Order: sequence, then C-alpha cells, then structure tokens
Amino acid sequence: MTEPRLLALLDQADALARRAGQVLVEMQGAELGVTRKELNDVVTAADLASERLVIDGLRALTPEAAILSEEAGFSGSEQAPRWIIDPLDGTVNYASGLPWFSVTMAYQEQGRTVLGLTHAPLAGLSARFAEGGVATVDGRPVRASATKRLSDAVVSICLTSHYSTEDANRTSAVIRRLAGLCRGVRVIVSGGLEMSLVAAGRLDAFIGLKADIVSHAAAMPLVRAAGGRVTTVDGQDSRDEDLEKVVSNGLIHEELLQAIRSA
Repeated sequence: MTEPRLLALLDQADALARRAGQVLVEMQGAELGVTRKELNDVVTAADLASERLVIDGLRALTPEAAILSEEAGFSGSEQAPRWIIDPLDGTVNYASGLPWFSVTMAYQEQGRTVLGLTHAPLAGLSARFAEGGVATVDGRPVRASATKRLSDAVVSICLTSHYSTEDANRTSAVIRRLAGLCRGVRVIVSGGLEMSLVAAGRLDAFIGLKADIVSHAAAMPLVRAAGGRVTTVDGQDSRDEDLEKVVSNGLIHEELLQAIRSA
C-alpha cells in the first residue's frame, strides 16, 4: 500500500498541477510573449508563469527537496529528494493554440520515482502515480492496450524543430518504416501526455529518440504499472537520464524494437 505521507503529498501536488494548468488555459488566448530558444524551439511567458507557480508551491510543500525544471534548471542538494518538473510540456503546441500540452511532476527519493503527475487540462487527462498502489488515468486504474501485432497498433513518435539534422533524419527514417507497418503513426510532441495515453490503453506505443528527463520522468513508472515497457532501442530498461524512450503496451515491444532497428 502507498504510504499515507505520499498519498497526502500526491494530493497536494495534484492540486498544484491543476492550478498551474488553469493558469496555462487562461493565458493561452492572451499575448504569449514567445521567445526563441535553440533552433526553432520557443519559450513563452506562460511557461515561466507556470514554472514559478509550481516551483514556489513545491518549495512550500517540501522545502528540503531539490528541483529540476526545464527552464530554471537544477537547484538544491544532489543528495536530497528531488522534483523533476516540466511546467509546460508541449510548448509549441500550446503557443499554436493546440490542446496537446501538460504539466508534469515527478518526485524522487534515493533516485526512484515515488510520485508522478501529468495534468493535461485541455486534452482532458489527469494521470496519477504513487509507489505502492496508485496508478490511474482520469480516476481509472491504468491498463495498457491488448494489441498484439504492430500492424494493429497506433504509435506516436516525437519529431521536433530543435532536433539536430542527424536526430531528425533518424526519426524520419523510423516514421517511414513504421508508416508501412502500423495502423497509424502520430506526431503529438507532449511526452508525458503520450506516455500516459499508453498507460491508459489509448495509444499502443510512443517513441522518443531524444527524450528529455523533465517531460518523461513522471509517466515512466505509470506505464510500467500498466503492464507496459519503457526501454532504449537496444531493449534495456530506460532510465530517466537515457535519451531513448521506446514505450509500449509490452505485447508489441519486440516487434516495435525490431522495426526501429531496421530503419
């Protein structure tokens, strides 16, 4: 069973994620103050407002914990428990007025994720994980899909404007390969949301070949709790710091890995 202290912290962090999500929804229709980052990637005033709200809230809840955030970077002690947060995962979608974005939070103790949250306010998804028993999407226990063949699978893959030419070429080759093998290939680019959809059985797989830690740490244990797998392309269990995240319902995983390697 989940420890009472973790359940309490999960509920408090969930309320914080929902407040941040509401701020994002309210700001999406306003002037966003878009600033260019590397290549064609962007950051908006909403990223920074959500990040400030989340960081301040988490420091009040867990003053001893370190925090790793997409824009603010790392603060705190390397030896302390830590939060890994993306206060706006899917910024380009958000800045374009699309609904595929989320607030993600992972809380780690001794290098292990014991809490995970993904809140996507306009996509209508709320995913919660707490070590010891809590693993839900929209209040329902997670369960990966029962799809057994890649030919019946719907797979999402990340391809972004800030990939290097090599990264883009590698990902494009995988897309071309999967296009002839899968029922459908989708490019959504909100990793925490997509991995939560795999955990809920709504997507059969998600592939990120250059996956950052802040977007994916919260949902990795959720997928595994649902019976799915999260590995690198060579089939090893993917760690938070690994760039490769091949996520599936588990049943199609080996076939999916073979397809990626053959690309």
